[in-house]
Amino acid sequence: MKQNARDIEEASRLMNRRGFVVGGLQLAFMGMLGLRMRQMQIEEADQYRLLAEENRVNMRLLAPPRGLIFDRNGVIIADNAQNYRIIVVREDAGDVDDVIAKLQSIVELDNSELERAIREMNRRSPFVPVTLADRLSWEDFSKVAVNTPALPGITPDVGLSREYPMGEDFAHVIGYVGPVSDFDLNRIDDPDPLLQIPKFQIGKVGVEAKLEQDLRGKAGNRRIEVNAAGRVMRELGRDEGQPGADIQLTVDYRLQNFVQTRLKGESAAAVVLDTTNGDILAIGSAPAFDPNKFVRGISGPDYRELTEDIYRPLANKTVQGTYPPGSTYKMVTALAALEEGLVSPDETVWCPGHYQLGRRRFHCWKRGGHGWVNLQKSLVQSCDVFYYDVSQRVGIDKISAMANKLGLGIQHDLPMSAVAEGLAPTQAWKRARHGEGWRVGDTLNASIGQGFTLSSPLQLAVMSARIASGNAVSPRLIRAQGGIELPQLSAQPLDISARSLRMIRQAMHNVSNGQRGTARGSRIVAEGMEMAGKTGTSQVYSITAAERAAGVRSADDLPWDKRDHALFVCFGPSEAPKYAVSVVVEHGGGGSRAAAPVARDIMLFAQYGGIPPLEAYPSSQRERIRTMYEEMVLRDPVSPQNAKSRA
Repeated sequence: MKQNARDIEEASRLMNRRGFVVGGLQLAFMGMLGLRMRQMQIEEADQYRLLAEENRVNMRLLAPPRGLIFDRNGVIIADNAQNYRIIVVREDAGDVDDVIAKLQSIVELDNSELERAIREMNRRSPFVPVTLADRLSWEDFSKVAVNTPALPGITPDVGLSREYPMGEDFAHVIGYVGPVSDFDLNRIDDPDPLLQIPKFQIGKVGVEAKLEQDLRGKAGNRRIEVNAAGRVMRELGRDEGQPGADIQLTVDYRLQNFVQTRLKGESAAAVVLDTTNGDILAIGSAPAFDPNKFVRGISGPDYRELTEDIYRPLANKTVQGTYPPGSTYKMVTALAALEEGLVSPDETVWCPGHYQLGRRRFHCWKRGGHGWVNLQKSLVQSCDVFYYDVSQRVGIDKISAMANKLGLGIQHDLPMSAVAEGLAPTQAWKRARHGEGWRVGDTLNASIGQGFTLSSPLQLAVMSARIASGNAVSPRLIRAQGGIELPQLSAQPLDISARSLRMIRQAMHNVSNGQRGTARGSRIVAEGMEMAGKTGTSQVYSITAAERAAGVRSADDLPWDKRDHALFVCFGPSEAPKYAVSVVVEHGGGGSRAAAPVARDIMLFAQYGGIPPLEAYPSSQRERIRTMYEEMVLRDPVSPQNAKSRA
């Protein structure tokens, strides 16, 4: 069909418009593309340069040195020791088995560690370094370093690892560190990236765990160049981390070592406090363990040996262990009665050897009885009947309130693991816990530290310090942190009359020094060094009638774990108290026999600052004491001037 001129002209105009539109769109697209290219190449060049840089530069964390821990004199008790180790890179080694065989011809390698390292190599990329052996001696390390040209892929390396130079002495106080576990990571809400470093060590128990954040420090970093496969090519830069804060304890390492040595062979605990400010000078639990074994991961046999020991070496008996305080609790009952005005110093109670409550008979420890006793005599000779009688007038709630005032039945704030609260029972407590009312018999038992009553050795030392000073001193374990001495909290006077405290102190003095005192056999005869104390024996098991018929007459006839606990608390010197001591010997029998002699030796060591002279002991005991000290192996002295410190 033939088109006329008008149709041709209209079609031409339409094509021109479409061309202009398409051309305009193309021009706009090219303009936008040019602007974007300009923006990327000029305005955003730094950002994309950084992205490209990150493809070849990686950041690696550097573990900071862990804070050191010192005793009160500046002697180091938790150190960072150089750890000489051997590292292997599988791809550089080539024939790994051949290289390991050559290495074993130079130094002896632990087979179990070697097997672990081989398993780790097989799990990781061939260019990732793996530790073959650590804690090498300098001699072995030097041998490897000299022979590295013949050992492809082997690199001698030096790192830091925790070390406890005092061994068992501070195991229960500072605890130990160990490699981060999955359990550790799961219980931390916002884990520090440091914890992702393989074999990074953190505190597991004790001060190491409680002050972990301060001791750990802040991570450093290093910039390394890697190739496309992620292999390290070279180090580009390094920023060292911030070391952890150093910690100084209030504990004296000489006294701590003596306490641990003196308790050797027993399942026992002892605490020494400064009565003026509450500083913990020694806090020993026996038996102990070597914390160095936990740093790398303790072996199965070693761990089973600790867990299967009936003396429970892993338990810190000083703060975790709670025991019926026995007759050491009589000071609490006596002070409660005195403060309520329910007993006078001259009032007497008849003790025939038992106390009759309805049809039940509560026995005194002395079956024949003490006769007429007043407050002083009841404490000096530890008469139970006196406290059976007095406690009914006072009531359990007031007795327990006095216990709290003296530091019993409350949890003291210390950076140690599982610090126990103990128990000073009340009527409300029994209703809530056992769903039944309080009985008079419960009060009688509690008045002499039996029944529901429980106290830790730490709490008993606090009680002694508060009676001695008249102030509400609280135990303190940390003396300085990060080089800054922590302020001492001023102890407020106890809300107990000076007259009542004087009577209790005098009675405690007579317990150790009076002619008929239960601890006279453990008295100190050096003038001005005398101690005031109180014995205690807490019953663990009641001998049945059938057992008596079979010949079991005393606790000594029972198996060890059914015998009575032995306790002793004291302060000294009597006239000007400086130290308070508590000792608990598990299943040790009588407090006067098993606990008081230990406390006397600890008290003398604290007062003299070392092994006391024989003249401080009664003449009849000096030869035995001489032999004991000759056989005792104490840690060699360390001069504070030579102690290691961080500038």
